[in-house]
Amino acid sequence: MRNVLIVAGKEIQEGLRNRWVLATTLLLAGLALSLTFLGSAPTGTVGVRALDVVIVSLSSLTIFLLPLIALLISHDAIVGEMERGTMLLLLSYPVARWQVLLGKFVGHLSILAFATLLGYGAAVGALALMGEVIDAESWRAFASMVVSSILLGAAFIAVGYLVSALVRERGTAAGIAIGVWLVFVLIYDMALLGLLVIDQGRLVSGGLLSALLLLNPADAYRLFNLTGSAGISAFSGMAGVAQSAGLSPSVLLATMAAWALVPLGLAALAFSRREL
Repeated sequence: MRNVLIVAGKEIQEGLRNRWVLATTLLLAGLALSLTFLGSAPTGTVGVRALDVVIVSLSSLTIFLLPLIALLISHDAIVGEMERGTMLLLLSYPVARWQVLLGKFVGHLSILAFATLLGYGAAVGALALMGEVIDAESWRAFASMVVSSILLGAAFIAVGYLVSALVRERGTAAGIAIGVWLVFVLIYDMALLGLLVIDQGRLVSGGLLSALLLLNPADAYRLFNLTGSAGISAFSGMAGVAQSAGLSPSVLLATMAAWALVPLGLAALAFSRREL
């Protein structure tokens, strides 16, 4: 465990030197504050709680932004160090390859978690300064959104590691990472929507729809946060999808956790078999 923490500390220090923490935190905080100020205006008219509007807005933002950030900081974690020759130096110490990979994962996830907590926390701070009353249900929904956002980031960090362990060049890893982001965040849902429109309910049953949604961690995240409570579900327009899918929050969380663990395990296996 000590070796894992040492490698994690190294990744955090490098992140600080590369200004990843500051840049990511400022980006998330700036967008969160913008969505908070813009989204809180109509709440008094439509009777929706202010924090619920922020949760819907931040959840939609997270689906697009957090996977991209996670892939950008992880796609060259292995192949990049191999090209620079630093991986050979690192493995000359008494540390196993799986410990290197796990340490990098902990370090990168810590950076992403810090940025998410501070950035999204700024949104709640802004609401408090504006005098908005936040009830316990909204607090629970916000906490669930933050935790699941970090879990979504962990899934895409793990996918980035898998890409990095399989390719031979950083440029190839970067291209595949962008392709992965496009597939999971944009193309998959468009293809699924097209399938549902063409099928008209003939072949795609509720069970098959649930399975198709679970094949995308971004969809599991969207369902978890936008169908968690009645108010958020109605405001986000996801009530119909939630009723058709019939997936419980525990299943959705387990799916996101599996999306982090399985690619990470495959990346460790590919890394262990790779020649330096």
